[in-house]
Amino acid sequence: MAHYAKIVEGKVINVIRAEAEFFDTFIDDTPGKWIQTSYNTFAGNHRLEGTPLRKNFASVGYTYDVTRDAFYAPQPYPSWTLDESTCTWKPPVERPDTSGMHTWNETTKAWDEIT
Repeated sequence: MAHYAKIVEGKVINVIRAEAEFFDTFIDDTPGKWIQTSYNTFAGNHRLEGTPLRKNFASVGYTYDVTRDAFYAPQPYPSWTLDESTCTWKPPVERPDTSGMHTWNETTKAWDEIT
């Protein structure tokens, strides 16, 4: 069984799980189109060593970029940029490589440790 995302004007509005044959008889007269997405794909890699599909698993609110043939999440902060190779958002400063928990501070453009 596979997953399919309903795309309207470049935005994911629904994700369903169905057999490919489902679309042979499924009637959907609403705007948009259905595109397959892979539950096991993240950042351009397949978690089970299969073939990655469209960079990331689609979720409601994600963007489908037809040029990249990729799904990606909404931009979490204005300062973050889209990594073209993975279609994931990257902060301007890497997260500290420590055992503590951190949260992004958009005002200071830095990671704050959660204490």
